[in-house]
Amino acid sequence: MHLASPFSLSPVVQVHLLFASAALMLGPIALRARKGGRLHRVAGYAWVLCMLAAALSSAFIRDFRLPNIAGFTPIHALTVLTFIGVGSGLWLAVRRQIAAHQRTMWRTYLGGCVIAGLFTLLPGRYLGDLLWHHALGLS
Repeated sequence: MHLASPFSLSPVVQVHLLFASAALMLGPIALRARKGGRLHRVAGYAWVLCMLAAALSSAFIRDFRLPNIAGFTPIHALTVLTFIGVGSGLWLAVRRQIAAHQRTMWRTYLGGCVIAGLFTLLPGRYLGDLLWHHALGLS
């Protein structure tokens, strides 16, 4: 199986990979930093922007090979859940409901970054094929 270079991917996929990767790396910093501190706020705002950009860009990525409706596959449900999670988390922070804000942001990170990221590693998907076939040499 031949994989295209990352630069031959569509621009929307490149943008999505950039923001999703940044969100995956920023999440633990924002979630583990001292609550209310400068690092928590800066990393948190950056993470929110990356999550929203990744979710928005994912809405423009379509796959007609998998079970789909107009190119939207089941993984696109995570797009909607990400918008809901980030919006809810921000609302809870504004309302000073800190414990609920913290739970919501953890769940959004786990669902929007970790679980969605694991879906990308399935065989037949670009990153999955890159890992399984090229990095690990499995057929």
